[in-house]
Amino acid sequence: MPFEHKILEIEDKIQELKELADSTSFDVSGEIVSLEEQLREVISKTYNDLTPWERVNVARHPKRPVTSDYIQMLDDFVELHGDRTFGDDPAMVTGMATMGDRRFVLIGHRKGRTVKERLECNFGCAHPEGYRKAWRKMKLAEKLGLPIVCLINTPGAYPGIGAEERGQAMAIAENIIGMFSLKVPIVVLVIGEGGSGGALGIGVGDRVLMMEHAYYSVISPEGCAAILWKNGERSPEAAEALKLTSEDLTALGVVDEIIPEPLGGAHRAPAEAIATVKETLLRHLEELDGIPADELIRARRLKFRNIASIEGRFPVVSG
Repeated sequence: MPFEHKILEIEDKIQELKELADSTSFDVSGEIVSLEEQLREVISKTYNDLTPWERVNVARHPKRPVTSDYIQMLDDFVELHGDRTFGDDPAMVTGMATMGDRRFVLIGHRKGRTVKERLECNFGCAHPEGYRKAWRKMKLAEKLGLPIVCLINTPGAYPGIGAEERGQAMAIAENIIGMFSLKVPIVVLVIGEGGSGGALGIGVGDRVLMMEHAYYSVISPEGCAAILWKNGERSPEAAEALKLTSEDLTALGVVDEIIPEPLGGAHRAPAEAIATVKETLLRHLEELDGIPADELIRARRLKFRNIASIEGRFPVVSG
């Protein structure tokens, strides 16, 4: 990424010294240790000073862990397919999951890792059948008394003509309103991109979590810049205005907890990031366990009704 040029230069120097040490008898261990310390300092400073637009680029990093990577943290996973109406959307993965002594239903956007997989999954942009598949599995979770974990990672719902013809907006709207009444705990985690209604279609939860360098927004910065200024080059300005970072959204009350990422982002240490996510999800599932259904639903509705409320501007919502 553009802001990582200095990091790359130091990494290249370290690699050159390691190759020199392997091919000759020169002792360059001291220089390597010094450069590695310098590298950690540069990475720390760079990632502590990221702009919102740079955060968006980190969230889109091709090596960043995606839903299929997080599935590996599960002890057992049985994928469930289809919406029993039109077909099976590969951009939305659903299934029965076990993690430790916790059983739950996992729902997540699937981007794919290779070019072929990404094309098959529309780069994580789900069709209406994907959201209907997700809703059927949520209702199954409610029937079985299992909590739900949703992993959000999409630039937005698929905008094609076919998707609109099959009721894209209605599918997302039905998911949103339906999730407010589900009688089981719901934990939502934004692992990368959280774009527009495509994210909200599985985004209503008792706990909404977010990875440190993810973003969550009503629209992508590029889409915002195109609509407001007819100029894609103003995407960095749009990212700043959208307040899409984890810190901004925590301050607004949209996000309940930020999950810290390894130094330099989750793409630099995927295993460490996945282990942190596993520990955090188990903690929240434990905290929500045993809360009566009516109390869960009431608190969930109040949470979303009061997000970003401005004192004195709107009537107080009591229930």
